[in-house]
Amino acid sequence: MNVVERSAKQSEAEFAAVRRGVAGTEPGDLDAFARAVLGLVAEPGDGVLGRVIAAIGAVRTAELLLERVTAETLSGVVADVRGDLDEREAATGLDRWLPRLEHAAFVRSLGQAARVGAGFVVPGDRAWPAQLDELGAHAPIGLWVRGRRDALARDIRSISLVGARAATGYGEHVTMEASAGLVDRGFTIVSGGAYGIDGMAHRAALASSGVTVAFLAGGVDRFYPLGHESLLGRIAETGAVVSELPCGAAPTKWRFLQRNPQ
Repeated sequence: MNVVERSAKQSEAEFAAVRRGVAGTEPGDLDAFARAVLGLVAEPGDGVLGRVIAAIGAVRTAELLLERVTAETLSGVVADVRGDLDEREAATGLDRWLPRLEHAAFVRSLGQAARVGAGFVVPGDRAWPAQLDELGAHAPIGLWVRGRRDALARDIRSISLVGARAATGYGEHVTMEASAGLVDRGFTIVSGGAYGIDGMAHRAALASSGVTVAFLAGGVDRFYPLGHESLLGRIAETGAVVSELPCGAAPTKWRFLQRNPQ
């Protein structure tokens, strides 16, 4: 039994709870467990970690981090499969990742996810939005979803409507018309759940009996902004509230900037 399997067994009940009900998955899937661990240690869009995962897989990557691998070893393992990672990149990556690798924090995050009914979706699941794969090494490692886990599935037509928080009345009116019109044409509306344009895009979609998805810059266990708690709750009832970040993660300026390209 390798280190990932041992860690998975220690967190088995919590992880089974967050994977239960995801289309086309098994609750004990090691790849998904490894991706949940890796999502704890890296910020969204970390291309270095993305390249390591692409080269050696999520399970092997998590195993090496849990073993507190050296930069020389990590670089060598990636090079063995013709991956591209020099020792300097490996060292700076490990400096970012290893301090955040804490089993107790991971278990707390899983417990929070289970408490709010959040699930974890990974590439290969039928519920995975395949459009994200176009981001390559910067694509999400996995997605935490609160609500309908198939709301962004690969066969769903979706479009993003985002804009300023300090929106003008005209901007909100145009957004309302665009969102409602797109819903009528069968599109799922994706936005960021923020005040202003984002909130109007979501509200118009809901008012038109459409499906809308909110992509947050923090964990899905804490709806943000607080003034949109009711709105985000309504979104989760018919669509989904989604994040790359694990439960317990706070929204920050950097995370808002990283979320927007998704």
